[in-house]
Amino acid sequence: MLKIVSSALALLLVFSHGAVAGESEIKAALGKMDMTATMIRPSPVPGVSAVATPQGVFYISDDGRYLLQGPMFDMSGKTPKNITNNVLLDELNSLENEMIIYKSQRGSHVITVFTDITCPYCLKLHNENKALNDKGITVRYLAFPRKGPDSAVGREMQSVWCNGFKTKALDNAFRNEPIPQIDSCNIDISKHYNLGLKFGITGTPAIVLEDGTLIAGYLSADKIAELVNK
Repeated sequence: MLKIVSSALALLLVFSHGAVAGESEIKAALGKMDMTATMIRPSPVPGVSAVATPQGVFYISDDGRYLLQGPMFDMSGKTPKNITNNVLLDELNSLENEMIIYKSQRGSHVITVFTDITCPYCLKLHNENKALNDKGITVRYLAFPRKGPDSAVGREMQSVWCNGFKTKALDNAFRNEPIPQIDSCNIDISKHYNLGLKFGITGTPAIVLEDGTLIAGYLSADKIAELVNK
């Protein structure tokens, strides 16, 4: 079932008064909650920065006083648009060389799927790849073993991502066919998993659209095409 991840913007903490915060001030403020920033960017709201952390995306006022967590919506269009995960897109795209990609020759749209090879709805979505490609949509995969990268499934998925024929290995894994065990390579799927946690992913499949919109759960190829062509 489609579930677009959303929740009310919640105020978490009030910091001490101070001058306009720069990067060092923001990092110091986050340190009060034992958090570190992996990326800091201005948000669309004047006076507020968006901060990516291992715990997810937060917002902090430029005076260092307020820290907020929750989705930010752009209300300027016909329908509200969740723009919270925009700050994570660079990190997502930096992993493209580690993704298993089913490329479309018919268009330029791209979706990124966090998947688990033991998830029935992940298999159902995987079976839509040809239809998605035919609709001009390239499908990129990152690993999100629900029991964690150190689980038995995580180790099997590590073997898939280390395989020299990745798309074939992933196809075989979804068909429950044996794949060669490869314990390590230059790809570490724990990075995929941790990025998924930053996006707020708790289950699979999880689909990230080009604008950072996160969709939790299975969608048909027709519905995905409708969303990316809006």
